[in-house]
Amino acid sequence: MAVRITDICISCDACLDECPVEAIVDNDENPTGEDVYYVHADKCVECVGHNDAPACADACPTEGCIVWDEVGSSAVEREDRGTVGSPVVED
Repeated sequence: MAVRITDICISCDACLDECPVEAIVDNDENPTGEDVYYVHADKCVECVGHNDAPACADACPTEGCIVWDEVGSSAVEREDRGTVGSPVVED
């Protein structure tokens, strides 16, 4: 399971520098053509081995913007991940 950036993304760049494997691209490089940032699921490691939680979600100022994606979409998956579509960080 990777993380996914939803359409409430404000394109603030907070997540871009936080990703240890550079799996996040801005809206100009989003392969779907949507005007939001995008996480390449095949590159995302959910920060396993890098941080205690996905760093992008910790850095994001928009509550609920970064959510868990489908199981099996990532090469590495956290054991303590949430359910698909739930926010990675909840306040």
